[in-house]
Amino acid sequence: MPSRTVNKNVRQPDVSARAVAVRAPGTEPVDDPGSRTLRRGLQLLDAVLASGREGLRVVDLCRAAGLERATVHRLLATLVESGYAAQRGRFRYVAGPRLAAMAQPAGMPNMAVRLRPVLERVSAACGDAAFAIVREGPASHCIARHVGTHPVQILVIQVGTRQPLGVGAAGLALLSALPDDEVNAAIAANALVLGRYGGMTPERMALLVRATRERGWSVIGNHATDGVLAVGMAVRSSEGEPVAAISVASTLDRMPRERQQLIARWMREALAALLPGGL
Repeated sequence: MPSRTVNKNVRQPDVSARAVAVRAPGTEPVDDPGSRTLRRGLQLLDAVLASGREGLRVVDLCRAAGLERATVHRLLATLVESGYAAQRGRFRYVAGPRLAAMAQPAGMPNMAVRLRPVLERVSAACGDAAFAIVREGPASHCIARHVGTHPVQILVIQVGTRQPLGVGAAGLALLSALPDDEVNAAIAANALVLGRYGGMTPERMALLVRATRERGWSVIGNHATDGVLAVGMAVRSSEGEPVAAISVASTLDRMPRERQQLIARWMREALAALLPGGL
């Protein structure tokens, strides 16, 4: 049988080039201009989300991402145009309307609805306001709140409030339940804005994470709101992944150590009774 010959006038596929472009799972991403731009845009978006309702200035975003002002302006223009970011006043940028629309994707269980009975039970037991949050990158997003019966209610956040993950008790509980690499990434993303919350620092946040892991529930005071202390606990999915957290907040004098422990027990009991299979 005659051997096949390659027609030198027909261009053959560049197999070596394709081998470089196609990477195996788990390997480093190709550092082409498009992927670099996407990573930078996502980095800016993470910083904007973590800043909450106050937002960040362009100079803050330049520091957070290590980018030139012109590059930050160009990326922000795209984020604003697409609805992922929005301007607040003349100089600050906050999360845009498109993110709010994406907060509860179609087909996913409504976590707020499922967590409300838990909040009601915990709040009825302690008399104080209870809150539920989920994670959005390095930020926490309050999705539900239940007001208690005690005459003085500490309503530190409202539904829709976003703030850096970890500055509140629920956010700290959820942050502490994440793997180490995700904890470190969230703390690094929030480093520029942590000081706004009672002088919080990345170092103190890391210490609080370690203490929360040892205790099994979080406690934090005088950071998200001056004169307020809160207790929090992570909520896991049916697969065991940390997907939300709940908290109770009250004044410092109403939260001695014994009562903190009691509230943590009420939280654990409510989750076991109402969400035995996870969220």
